[in-house]
Amino acid sequence: MLFRQLFDQATWTYSYLIADPATSEAALVDSVLEQVDRDLLLIEQLGLKLRYCLETHVHADHITGAGKLREHTGCRTLVPQNAKVDCADGFLQDQETIYVGAIPIQAIATLGHTDSHLAFLVNGDHLLTGDSLFIRGCGRTDFQSGDAGALYDAVTQRLFSLADNTLVYPGHDYRGFTVSTIGEEKRFNPRFVGRDRQQFIEFMASLNLPNPQKMMEAVPANERCGLAVAAV
Repeated sequence: MLFRQLFDQATWTYSYLIADPATSEAALVDSVLEQVDRDLLLIEQLGLKLRYCLETHVHADHITGAGKLREHTGCRTLVPQNAKVDCADGFLQDQETIYVGAIPIQAIATLGHTDSHLAFLVNGDHLLTGDSLFIRGCGRTDFQSGDAGALYDAVTQRLFSLADNTLVYPGHDYRGFTVSTIGEEKRFNPRFVGRDRQQFIEFMASLNLPNPQKMMEAVPANERCGLAVAAV
């Protein structure tokens, strides 16, 4: 498997390029509009054909490059079931598996940060967690129909049930971390260690975080695959 972790410094966002070297088919997860040229160049340099642009959820902190990438490559844009994205080419359900070449990408519903959110288990051992689970943290639950109890259940029952050596690749990191494991997060993630479900709900309610700077722009743009902004 070819696997690349890509970073957008302005929004602390990770995108992920996954490909099967034998077939050159590729998928890009959680693209960023401002990085489309970088991503297209990398895809060209590696001799890949972009088959899918995947979204873990409708982002509030950055604008997706999926629509622009689709215009350039003919890829299909896939989003979580129930996401309000009419421009998407398809909607992925919990436990649904797609393939790039022989590489499986399994969708795992991880609701709570938003009411339509997926993690992606790639090749059985690389877990792209989006905004559900961060390295020593987790996504917020105070807007976009967030639900702290649902997030606690998704992380502790679904993600923490995976093998301890499963690699954890988050959608964002604000402290310089790039990768963790399920075993590490079960032992060291302060959002979950030592907290039961009710304590987690109360803690998340106490955070009082400011809204993301791009929220008013990003959410409506991402409901249009980023094209509303890309066309300006």
